[in-house]
Amino acid sequence: MLHIFRRLRAALPAAASAALITAALPAPVPLGIGDPLFPDLGNPGYDVLTYDIGLTYPGRNTAPLSAVTTIDALATAPLQRVNLDFTGGTVRSVDVNGDRAAFATAGEDLVVTPPHHVRRGGRLRITVRHTSDPRGATAGGWVRTKDGLAMANQVDAAHRVFPCNDHPADKAWFTFRVTAPQRLTVVANGLPTARRTQAGLTTWTYRTVHPMATELAQVSIGSSAVPHRAGPHGLPLRDVVPAADRRKLEPWLKKTPGQLSWLESKVGRYPFATYGVLIADTRTGFELETQTLSLFERRLFTEPRFPAWYVESVMVHELAHQWFGDSVSPNRWSDLWLNEGHATWYEALYADEHAGKSLTRRMHDAYRDSDGERAQDGPPAAPKPPEPGHQISIFRPVVYDGSALVLYALRQEIGADAFQQVERSWVRTYRYRSATTADFSALASRIAGRDLSGFFHDWLYGARTPPMPGHPDWHSVRPKAG
Repeated sequence: MLHIFRRLRAALPAAASAALITAALPAPVPLGIGDPLFPDLGNPGYDVLTYDIGLTYPGRNTAPLSAVTTIDALATAPLQRVNLDFTGGTVRSVDVNGDRAAFATAGEDLVVTPPHHVRRGGRLRITVRHTSDPRGATAGGWVRTKDGLAMANQVDAAHRVFPCNDHPADKAWFTFRVTAPQRLTVVANGLPTARRTQAGLTTWTYRTVHPMATELAQVSIGSSAVPHRAGPHGLPLRDVVPAADRRKLEPWLKKTPGQLSWLESKVGRYPFATYGVLIADTRTGFELETQTLSLFERRLFTEPRFPAWYVESVMVHELAHQWFGDSVSPNRWSDLWLNEGHATWYEALYADEHAGKSLTRRMHDAYRDSDGERAQDGPPAAPKPPEPGHQISIFRPVVYDGSALVLYALRQEIGADAFQQVERSWVRTYRYRSATTADFSALASRIAGRDLSGFFHDWLYGARTPPMPGHPDWHSVRPKAG
């Protein structure tokens, strides 16, 4: 039967062959890589190498964008089907290695059946023609701004914008080709490589120089000004702000070079080819470390209720993520404490050194609250799953100050000099990769010259907060039973 099937398939056109294969396979199902917090996120069997994402913006943010996403990947297992994460758009067609492929949806997966099985080690070029819909984007992805669009893809919302392997364990290089009315400005992650205007439309092309997780993708479309300046050692900086606010926002924008210099003095050279802040006139309730172009709400810089020291510390928080979370990404979402704990640590350290806001006092207060947070949300490296339909609810206090507290305890345990060696070695050793909590524990143990696995187990996974080294007088408020 197998030999007959192979001969028959060879005689059929590609589309008919794909249909025959589809009929012979079980019904498509959503797959995942088994992330403890998001088990259906990501897909097994392949490693994405590059994304080429073409978007055509119709001139208003209440209409779908026409899109073509091309994915180059390497098969890590034999594949009869390829699952992509994608939802919220309409798929028009899918090609695999130049041939038309069958496709179906299952949950939030786009399940593609190539006309020919893919061997392990084989190359995959998947081209999906689809729409990308910004309407009703309450679960993340596109963010509608006053004058256009931006992206907020963390944790699992990139696949609401484009088909992808939507997990930070699979980083890739990106190219964005965005066509919009000539009056608008488009900026995306990475560096600009081309701009072409024809018949009132401009196509902007950007390419990342280093690999990136899907959750860190950023495209800004709007009536924007893009001021440029130089950072440390000539690093090109470019910000994206509402054109009408350029002069008002300039006092904040010019702080970035000094913040970069300060962070480089702590952890080493900035890991990417450019940086900037994207200030969007929208309400998100958060700021976001999209790679090389961090997203901020306009109101953070314009409402007087936010004191200057606080605004600067938030800017440093997102900048620190470029090292911790962007360059070194979490291998699983339960490793999130490595992102947010470090960003919070440097945010607090900057406020201590520049505004007299005591780091020790902040850590004392975090210690006081730690047992209650662990009881409510889980320990830093084993947080409770997100609330149904509210994926960003994993961003709880325990992964911010509760995780920075672990770093404070580590510095107390091994000393300030060894701690700084750990920090520098971490971002150097795992640069442009995804890494785990176990990797961090092992690296710290090597530098400290002793096994710290027990220390990390208690601090990261314990239901109760361990005693703070050097502060026997610190106490955590125990949650009341019942």
